Amino acid sequence: MERNKELETLQKITNMQKDLLGSLYGDFFSTNDASKPSDKPQVSEPEKRADEANETSQKDAMTSANEALEEAKALFANGGGAPAPKEEEKPAEPEEDPMETLEKLIGLTTIKEDVKELTAFVKVQKARQEQGLKSVPVSLHLVFTGNPGTGKTTVARIIAQIYKQIGVLSKGQLVEVDRSGLVAGYVGQTAIKTQEQIAKAKGGVLFIDEAYALAQKDDAFGQEAIDTILKAMEDNRDDFVVIVAGYTEPMKKFIDSNPGLKSRFNKYIEFPDYSIDELEQIFDMNCKKYDYKVQEDVKHQIRALITSKKIENIDNFANAREVRNLFEEIITNQARRIASIENPTEEDMMTITLDDLFDAVDKPKEEEKAENETEAPAQDEAKEPVEESSSN
Repeated sequence: MERNKELETLQKITNMQKDLLGSLYGDFFSTNDASKPSDKPQVSEPEKRADEANETSQKDAMTSANEALEEAKALFANGGGAPAPKEEEKPAEPEEDPMETLEKLIGLTTIKEDVKELTAFVKVQKARQEQGLKSVPVSLHLVFTGNPGTGKTTVARIIAQIYKQIGVLSKGQLVEVDRSGLVAGYVGQTAIKTQEQIAKAKGGVLFIDEAYALAQKDDAFGQEAIDTILKAMEDNRDDFVVIVAGYTEPMKKFIDSNPGLKSRFNKYIEFPDYSIDELEQIFDMNCKKYDYKVQEDVKHQIRALITSKKIENIDNFANAREVRNLFEEIITNQARRIASIENPTEEDMMTITLDDLFDAVDKPKEEEKAENETEAPAQDEAKEPVEESSSN
């Protein structure tokens, strides 16, 4: 019923608008020939002023009708409810200084010093240039080496923001890609695909992870991507930075394999593996971030798990990534345990216990294995008389 009233109101307003338009512009819609001389008598000055006032009044009425029509349409679009209130724009939170963000990172002591030194040098050279002094040419492009999960992407993002802050980049965004984001499956298409990523990164940093994958033997596609990137680095040297990253030895071979790469990438930053203490701090940081807490008698067990994982994967340990995966496994186990509790408290949902360190799905298998082991001697004893009788 209300819907019909809304439609009826909308129709009335539309008709009113048409009538007003007709009264204002009747001459345009008239069937009389406009080229014929008018038979109307001349209008006096007072009458003209009255007509003008009337026309102004009609225009005001038309404006009001238009506004009413738009309001009715909005009302109808909202399903008959009141017009949706405009959302108040929340004031943007002030961005944290990138240097402060860098300082808050766990570990990475040598990295922090390297970044500070690089920033100070670039900042001073830029200031000298602005003062008309000669400045030492400095390459802003960087090579990050080290194992996975050592903070390379995080630091690259911070460097992009620092470069923007000191005025060497206009935007300071980070565009992260790997081989699959640059190389296409057909000749000529790789350059186009690579150029698309470069366009996104202009004014900021193009971060290429596992960049050595672009320099495989007899790889025309990878070479096409490298050539396109090198040209972009030359053409956009004032507002475009490339950071390549990967394992230490493959990255050195990658840079040395191409004279163009070697001439543009002369600053290396090595990311060391995290210590056990630092990895434990990263686990605690994840707990605080997502409102979890570990029982005191469980903390040493988590440390033991981290240590065990690092020893087992000594050659390709994923550092912070490995700890994050462990954290996700534990809170998944915790969720399974909490789901079986009727009306769990806030404390229940926050606390990580010893049970959460083991997958509940594996428990029946372990119990079954233990049962089989206890049954085995009994079966052996049962077999002995049979073997004796068969030997006789």
